Amino acid sequence: MANKKANTLKIRQTSSPIGRPDNQHQALRSLGLRRIRHTVERQDSPAVRGLIAKIPHLVEIVEE
Repeated sequence: MANKKANTLKIRQTSSPIGRPDNQHQALRSLGLRRIRHTVERQDSPAVRGLIAKIPHLVEIVEE
């Protein structure tokens, strides 16, 4: 079970996509984030890391 936790990321939306380019809004939606302070857990993969890299000003990775 500890191995499963090591391969996941908890991602929290910290800011609104209002007034941002459409591709940033789509990146939030593809991560599954819907509102400010919404947290989701995703597998740690290059695709997820790439989405986070596109919108670092809108999200944070939550440390446990």
